[in-house]
Formats: sequence, structure tokens, C-alpha cells
Amino acid sequence: MQSESRLAEQLQFVLEIDRLKHIVRQTILLNGSRKENDAEHCWHVALMAFLLREYAADPDVDVFHVVKMLLVHDLVEIDAGDTYCYDEAARCDQAERERLAADRIFNLLPPDQAAGFRRLWEEFEARETREARYAAALDRFQPLLINYHRRGESWLEHGVTAEQVIRRNHPIHHGAPRLWQHAESLIADAVKRGWLENHEEGGKAEA
Repeated sequence: MQSESRLAEQLQFVLEIDRLKHIVRQTILLNGSRKENDAEHCWHVALMAFLLREYAADPDVDVFHVVKMLLVHDLVEIDAGDTYCYDEAARCDQAERERLAADRIFNLLPPDQAAGFRRLWEEFEARETREARYAAALDRFQPLLINYHRRGESWLEHGVTAEQVIRRNHPIHHGAPRLWQHAESLIADAVKRGWLENHEEGGKAEA
């Protein structure tokens, strides 16, 4: 029988992570009504992990593990806030802000679960395992796909260039090569349509 204190800690965490629903991202919903929140993003990419498994770089990827990472990876933004991926100034202290957030938020849990959640978050950030690379690929592909189908609205709003999008999203290649091929075609078409500026023809970047 589990102790009442353990349940109390777990429920405190459950209530705390409700705050993820209030963290607004820059990606605009497909219907254009508003910007998505972090909880919606996590649900979306977690479902994509099952749906698009056949495109993972490694066919033996553990999708359940991937889903766990995707559901946990943005919890630190409850404290750290969403850092827009094309805002270089805001990204300067992002790692430290998120580390401090992880220290507080995950430690609301009982020690065994706190350690497990922390490991999932750190694995996602490191992108060293096949599961983390696939998870990171989906995390980057989702906003790119939506931005394209919103006619580049977020890119245009922030003056994002094709080179920035390529640099940011090239890691998709390591986790899901077929999705990266599709992403490249979307980027090229967005340039043709004037949704992305292109200053360097054919530019690519490793990350």
C-alpha cells in the first residue's frame, strides 16, 4: 500500500503541470484562431510518434519511450517559458533557465519518479539515443508543418529566413530522414511563395 505522502506529492505534481496549458507557443493553430499552447503541442507530437513510426531512422525505436519523452520534454517551460527557436538572444540563457526549472518541477515528485522524469528530459535534450533523435525530429517537424500550412504566417511575423529554418530543423534528418526530405520540399516551396526569404541558395547546416 502506497503512503498518503507519496500520493500527495504525485497529486501536487499533477496540479502543477496543469500550468503547461497556459504556456503559449508561436505556432498558430491551423484554423488561425490563436496560438497553440505547450500541452497541445506535447499531445500532438506524442500522437505523431505512433502514427509516423515507420519513418523513424531506426526501425527498432521504442515508441512508448519516445512518447514518454515527448510528454515530459516541455514541462520545464512552466517556469522557463517558451523560448522561440529563432530568437537567438532569448536562447542565450535558455539552458540555465530550463535546468533550474527541471530542478524544481521534477522534484515535486517522490524521489524515484523525480529521477525518472529527469532522465527522460535529459535524454531528450542530449539527442544521443535513437529514441531521443526520433522524438526531437517530431518536435521540430510539427511546427514546421503547421507554419507551412498557415502560409508561413509565423515565419513572416518574425522575419525568419529559409537558412534559419534549415539550420533549426536539420536534426530531423538524424531521427526521421524521410520527414526531413518532406521538410526540405516544404521549405523550398515556402521560398518560392515568398513565405521565407532565402539569402543563400542551397544552404544547409548541421546541428
